[in-house]
Amino acid sequence: MVDANRTAPASLRWRMLFGVWLLYACFGLTIAGLAPLVAPITRDLGMTHSEMGTVLGVWQLVYILAAVPCGALLDRIGVRKALFLGGLLIGASGLLRSLSSDFITLCLAVGIFGIGGPIISSGAPKVVSQWFQGRDRGFAMGVYITGPAIGSIVAFALTNSVLMPLFDEHWPRVLQLWAALCVLGAAVWLVVAGHGGARAAERAEADQPRPPQREVLRQLTRLPAVRLLLVMSIGIFMFNHGLNNWLPELLRADGMSATAAGYWATVPNVVGIAGSLMIPRLATPGRRLLILGTLAVFALAASLLLHFHSSPLLLAALILQGIARSSLMTVAVLTLVETPGVGERHAGTASGLFFSAAEVGGASGPIVLGVLYDATGGFAAGLGLLTGIALLLLVGVLRLQQLARRAGAVP
Repeated sequence: MVDANRTAPASLRWRMLFGVWLLYACFGLTIAGLAPLVAPITRDLGMTHSEMGTVLGVWQLVYILAAVPCGALLDRIGVRKALFLGGLLIGASGLLRSLSSDFITLCLAVGIFGIGGPIISSGAPKVVSQWFQGRDRGFAMGVYITGPAIGSIVAFALTNSVLMPLFDEHWPRVLQLWAALCVLGAAVWLVVAGHGGARAAERAEADQPRPPQREVLRQLTRLPAVRLLLVMSIGIFMFNHGLNNWLPELLRADGMSATAAGYWATVPNVVGIAGSLMIPRLATPGRRLLILGTLAVFALAASLLLHFHSSPLLLAALILQGIARSSLMTVAVLTLVETPGVGERHAGTASGLFFSAAEVGGASGPIVLGVLYDATGGFAAGLGLLTGIALLLLVGVLRLQQLARRAGAVP
């Protein structure tokens, strides 16, 4: 933790965490905001499922290119300015989505999120690594990751049941409301991070000597555990984003109404909130890889159970999905940040690397599931793909254990 943080009020770190959580909630709200509106948007804009899959995944394609520069930006200009900029960008993305008139303009609007998004997702672990240590660090990471879950719950639960009827089935108004909330979240963050103690900590970090960015990237990618975690991040995000974006439509394909599918799709997010608060705190170095492997098993079981249409099995699948989705990424990032050779000083750059690699999977997940749906007329093939990804994640955990034994410690 930066020395200046130790002289700041004890409550400041929790206010900083709240500001990050709020921005991450806006992040999740913007990601999930399109999923409940797939049917009216595809109808009104004359789009196919493959085109909508491309829209749902296009921001990840931009994200891949933007994540590393955004991580470097965080390390250089500080989290206060960078996260404020990120919040404004995701708000702009939401507003422009509401003004889209066809497939191309919607793609461009969603793509802007790919610039603001990595600033938020890379900045959150950097803030936590600066202001929290030990078990509190794992707890804080679990807290901020509930933000996207809350945002997704709001989007899934309110869009078709409350907001669409309230706005006379006019979906652009829903997206404009989400955009306004994102701008409000950015403003709140700017106030919180403007505290004198936070600015003193930011100046203290800026005064530290910093090697050239290329050298930092070279040092990080030389670490075997870092390289493996980057590969695993692709699978984690392909599973999470593919299933998250298509879950309401998957449930509707099984005969649910749009409103019922929206409510059922909130189950993983509700479960994920509890998982996010408990699991990362339990993921201490001695049992972190065991927990990571267990989460991969839960993802595997969820992808298998989603083939069944009975309510008890479907509920079990959604619960397991929620536990896995809420903590797989968090525990992986925690492992990365605490890998020897990374640390809080390079947390922004390392997180940028992680999310840049991860969004290869995040982008391809929704696209591939949409293409497989059009090719087969259903989601069975897509679910089979997700099962294979979960199996590969298990193999990755075993490899991390081998690297840890060779190093004489658990990463």
